[in-house]
Formats: sequence, structure tokens, C-alpha cells
Amino acid sequence: MSGKTDLSKFNNNWYKPGANVIVRGLWYLINLTYFKSGFPFMRPKRFWLRLFGAKVGIGVVIKPGVNIKYPWNLSVGNYSWIGENNLGKVKIGDNVCLSQGAMLLTGNHNYKKSTFDLLVEEIILEDGVWIGAKSMVAPGVTCKSHSVLSVQSVAVENLEPYSIYHGNPAVKVRDRVIE
Repeated sequence: MSGKTDLSKFNNNWYKPGANVIVRGLWYLINLTYFKSGFPFMRPKRFWLRLFGAKVGIGVVIKPGVNIKYPWNLSVGNYSWIGENNLGKVKIGDNVCLSQGAMLLTGNHNYKKSTFDLLVEEIILEDGVWIGAKSMVAPGVTCKSHSVLSVQSVAVENLEPYSIYHGNPAVKVRDRVIE
């Protein structure tokens, strides 16, 4: 017989998001005002992210409605777009496109443990990656250079460079040829 999940025993005291409670509180207010609210202007968003420790390249576009939980864990390369959700580290290379509703899921839970332990893993999106609308990238996944995850697909394993993936779980459907 299998054990059962017991959320009353959940404990993630080991997890340290990387800033004290005052900084997290201030970020919460900034995030509500400039990111989640639909505020349309990029320059203030980039300013606030940098001020709170994010590494943000030039020409980065952050669409209205984006939720960035811990900016000090975020690194975004030049000319990347973030379209509308991060417990763990996220590294985004140059010329990356995160389309509307794409989710980068850096956190998960260990369903095999009765305590439902929190699991946190980094996600890496290398240069030229495109994550399609409403697609998901699971914790620990690296999307290699210029890979594409098509609309509503789920990447649970690393994506090969210059490859197009589709489905749940995502499978390679063809090579990406850029003209």
C-alpha cells in the first residue's frame, strides 16, 4: 500500500528566496504596481527589476500582466520579450520570446513524500528560444539555442538546439530552419 500526501507536514523552511522580508514586501508592492497591473511602459519596469537585483539586458520587453516573484533570481539577455509568471533561478538568453501565457515552472513538489516537499530547479532558455503561447517549461529544463516549444506544449525534458517541439509531453516534430 502506498503512503498518502499529508500537507499538514509540508515544510519548506530550507528554502530561502534570497532577500529579507522587508525587501520581499517592497518588491510585492512594486510588482503589483508596475508588472501585474498592466502598466505598459518598459523603462520603469527594467529600472525596478535591476534595482531589485535582476540582470536585464538591453531592449528587453516585459508585457503587461507579468508576475515576477523574485527578481533577484532573474537574468534576461538582450532583446528578449517576457509575456505574462519564478521560485528558482531562470536564465534567459538573447533574442528569446516568451509568448502570452507561457509558464516557466521552477518549482514543484515531491509527490512521493508524505510531506510534499518543495523542489526547486533552474530553467535555462538559451539564445533565440521561442516559448509559444500558453506553453509550459518544467523545472530543470534547458531549452537549447533556437529551439521552439509550440503553442500549449509542455517541455518536461531538455529541448535540442534548432528543433521544434509540440505536444504534452513535447516531442520533436522537425528541425528549425531560420532563413
